[in-house]
Amino acid sequence: QIAAGQMEEMKGYLDELEQNLEDVDTYVKSGNLMTDAILNSKLSLAGERQIRVRTSVRIPVHLTTPELDLCTLLGNLLDNAMEACMELPPEKRLIRIYMEMKGNFLYFALTNTAGGRKKNHFRTTRGAGRGLGLNRVDAIVKKLGGHVTRASEEEAFSTEVLLPQ
Repeated sequence: QIAAGQMEEMKGYLDELEQNLEDVDTYVKSGNLMTDAILNSKLSLAGERQIRVRTSVRIPVHLTTPELDLCTLLGNLLDNAMEACMELPPEKRLIRIYMEMKGNFLYFALTNTAGGRKKNHFRTTRGAGRGLGLNRVDAIVKKLGGHVTRASEEEAFSTEVLLPQ
């Protein structure tokens, strides 16, 4: 059953997707409709922002991960990746997404270029009232019994997620 707050969040995602669908390029055809919708919407936005995108996404039509949770995870991670890329000149902007099944787990990794290591590299620079995305990602992964790993190197930031299916 979907809680009232989740319904509003889902409505927001669907409204955003609907608004962008006419301008969306197809970057991903994974076989999973909702995953394709959120990824193609966000990656079209990345393209508009002169961010190169590399994808390898192969997942089944049906996942046990709730669609709202998957959209929230991917949406927040991609928003953060685009924000980090925008600190760089266009020729250095890059986002890589890899998704596949590993046994009974959905595995995905998202890596983006970033403007060098920062002391507090897991926090946003978006200002007051924003930046709860990574906390939401962590909460969803924990709720689903999954695992999340983050790494920051000199010019890149990556997040890996493993979700039981």
